[in-house]
Amino acid sequence: MKEAVIIGALRAPIGKRGGALREVRADSLLAQALGAVVERVGLAPEKVEDVVTGCVTQAGEQGANIGRLAVMLSSLPETVPALSLDRMCGSSQQAIHFAAQAIAAGDQRYVIGAGVESMTRVPMFSDIGGGFEKLNPALHRKYELIHQGESAERIAARYHLSRHNLDEYSLESHRRATRARGEGLFRREILPLEGLTREGETFTLDYDEGVRADTNLERMAALPTVFRSDGVVSPGNASQISDGAAAVLLADRETAVVDGFRPRARFRSRVVVAGDPTIQLMEVVPATRQALKRARLVLADIDAVEINEAFACVVLAWARELEPDMDKVNPNGGAIAHGHPLGATGAILMTKLLHHLEATDGQFGLQVMCIGHGMATASVIERL
Repeated sequence: MKEAVIIGALRAPIGKRGGALREVRADSLLAQALGAVVERVGLAPEKVEDVVTGCVTQAGEQGANIGRLAVMLSSLPETVPALSLDRMCGSSQQAIHFAAQAIAAGDQRYVIGAGVESMTRVPMFSDIGGGFEKLNPALHRKYELIHQGESAERIAARYHLSRHNLDEYSLESHRRATRARGEGLFRREILPLEGLTREGETFTLDYDEGVRADTNLERMAALPTVFRSDGVVSPGNASQISDGAAAVLLADRETAVVDGFRPRARFRSRVVVAGDPTIQLMEVVPATRQALKRARLVLADIDAVEINEAFACVVLAWARELEPDMDKVNPNGGAIAHGHPLGATGAILMTKLLHHLEATDGQFGLQVMCIGHGMATASVIERL
């Protein structure tokens, strides 16, 4: 089999809902990321053989195969094909997996795995015209289908996680993201874009807009809960609704070396699992175990973990089960701080993970994401 390696990874700054990227269409946002990742690596654009794009709400401006539309808008030639897929929150991590698998099979040599979501311009559930009540009634008779926020409440109750536990973890996410930005750790991975201030003036956005350097536990504790009046899940300890895009350029290792490019990381494992569609967010545990087993590693071997902070309780429950070194978990903050543009987050986290391993001379990285309807994706990469 051929070996798929990462030779480039780049992400847009993550915008707040209704924030600096509010006037940027998702296809235009992705187009900029696609063109930039190829340009930074120095690959001739016509050598890209496919673009696999994750996008969750494929309706309106994000419909009609947004991956192909973004290619057509980008600096890539029209000869580059593209497809769009939806594995919910794991969409662009799955896009990277599919790109790697195409290379490993020998079908293609250079493929981009990407993701995009403008939650400002295309709100969640636009594709089905409402919430879970729009799903097949037969599904509701077979399963208890609930909002992920209610699942998060049940997880918090199961693991005896208090509001203080969740807020404390969330504050640390903001602290880490603030520190990382201050130290310039995101500079190499973020593509600066033109943004708009509240007053409509243009400026260069080169940071994640949702990170709050001035928040504290008192402010977090004052936020109302969302899903239960007596619950623990609040806007402060859940991921932010956001806009973003990212692109990861993969290559056949042998071809890349011959062409003069430096392989930066390889895949030790790629997995997807499924289980309980009601609790739905805890498949991160079996996904992690399976990814580590296939990689022939244990969690102590991992130098950095990017686990999506869909809700603080998911990360804390995962940690209760697996007992990681929490200093290695989301070392530069996560989606609670920087946001979670659904279809883009998988590629964003992979970009963050790769650059963190390079900055810290780490070897192994784990990325794992909870997914609606009871799924999870996971990857183990090895820096080269």
